[in-house]
Amino acid sequence: MKTLHEKMESMEAVRNRMNGKKNLEELLVDGESMTHGDKDLLVNALVSDSRRVTPGCAFFAMPGIRDDGANFIKDAIDRGAHAIITEKDSVEIPSSVAKIKVSDTRKTLARLARRYHGSPDAALDLVGVTGTNGKTTVSTLTRHLLEEPGKPVGLIGTVRYHLGDREVPSFRTTPESADLYPLLKSMLVAGCSEAVMEVSSHGIHQQRVSGLELEVAAFLNLSRDHLDYHDGMEDYFREKRKIFNGENGSLPKIAVINGDCPYGLRLIESLPPQVRVLKFGFGEENEFKAKNLVVNEKGTEFLLESPNGSHVVTSPMLGRYNVMNLLASLAILHALGRDVADSIRKVGSFQGVDGRMETIEKGQGYKVVVDYAHTPDALRNALGMLRECTSGSLHVVFGCGGDRDKGKRLEMTRVACAGADQIWATSDNPRTESLNEIFKDMRKGISTGSDIAFVEDRRRAISLALDEAKPGDCVLIAGKGHEEFQEVQYTAIPFDDRRVAKELLKAKALA
Repeated sequence: MKTLHEKMESMEAVRNRMNGKKNLEELLVDGESMTHGDKDLLVNALVSDSRRVTPGCAFFAMPGIRDDGANFIKDAIDRGAHAIITEKDSVEIPSSVAKIKVSDTRKTLARLARRYHGSPDAALDLVGVTGTNGKTTVSTLTRHLLEEPGKPVGLIGTVRYHLGDREVPSFRTTPESADLYPLLKSMLVAGCSEAVMEVSSHGIHQQRVSGLELEVAAFLNLSRDHLDYHDGMEDYFREKRKIFNGENGSLPKIAVINGDCPYGLRLIESLPPQVRVLKFGFGEENEFKAKNLVVNEKGTEFLLESPNGSHVVTSPMLGRYNVMNLLASLAILHALGRDVADSIRKVGSFQGVDGRMETIEKGQGYKVVVDYAHTPDALRNALGMLRECTSGSLHVVFGCGGDRDKGKRLEMTRVACAGADQIWATSDNPRTESLNEIFKDMRKGISTGSDIAFVEDRRRAISLALDEAKPGDCVLIAGKGHEEFQEVQYTAIPFDDRRVAKELLKAKALA
């Protein structure tokens, strides 16, 4: 944790650089090559989307998966860009507009964005949370446990951004660096001295967090996901590892790592000696471990053993997996110098996270739960949690996304068949793929004797699952969680599992 003196020095430095425009000479101090242009030219914003260019911006023409930013340079200039940052020699830029040639546009943007906005990360105790599953729950819970009256804590994540004095909807789990640093700066202005953020593998690979100064980096787990983007699990792991071992440009002071996860143990072996490690899990070798676990329909209770001693913890969060999330958060609190006993007292007031094991209650006599589980491991964990506290049958509604990792589809179906009594396979952001093709891949995972139905319309699938549920049963609606839309043919169609479930339950009660 930064000392008060370090924070004061960093915040003073940020304040000195926060206001006013910057000229190119102030920004380009790391050897970026200006091909032509006026080094005294003022820049009032850094932008990577030509549609957001306003007069005076510097436009970063970044290569993308579908489009190359170089194709939009003319558009950016027409909108008033003062400078173009590009990797291409062949791009012609008018002499009135500065051209900066760089080897890596994304990395340059991250470096310049940090400098342009006064390095706000240096003034914050910033926690980065990464892993396949649980990032949103851990980051939101950690913020809840950190926050005190008059001491706001920032949050950047999948569902929303808390900026200290206001809350805004999230537009990306890990924002582009041109957006990330203004968000961190806003937190400082609002009085935050601590912040928690989710760090995705895409965000790491695309240099959105390159050079970001993390006080604590937390690794939750690693299981199959995003293999349509990464070249296998090893490549996926290497991206996650970068924010721990210095490859991302800086080292965290403390690494909080899942000691029960094989990838977590491999990660620990790769860390330089100056990074302190705190492990969490159920195993004896972990500094933060849970024992004597009791799970029921109201939550969990366990004995926490930690460097601060032993404490009984009662949590409203369901299931064994959420105990792991809680252990991660408590270890993070300890890493930041907070009193774990005080934090435990706040666990009971945690209201949960939108679309994460969110219970829908309309007096129906059986449990209905909406969860974001969209990977095989997340679905397995969700079904396992609910099986532990369901006396009757367990029903699940789930789907698999289009234009994504096709190998995940049969695994998702296998998990559903193994964990649920009755399964409703349906649509879940089919994007540009036909449901028939998605269903064809999903059917490869059907287990003999499974009770599974394929229903194209998601609302219809949810309705059928609710019709089958009896007192003591549980219906899990998985895959979309907090999302309020379906992605179909490049169009976002309004669809919220929680709202749909409430509407259907209300209608069925009146029938």
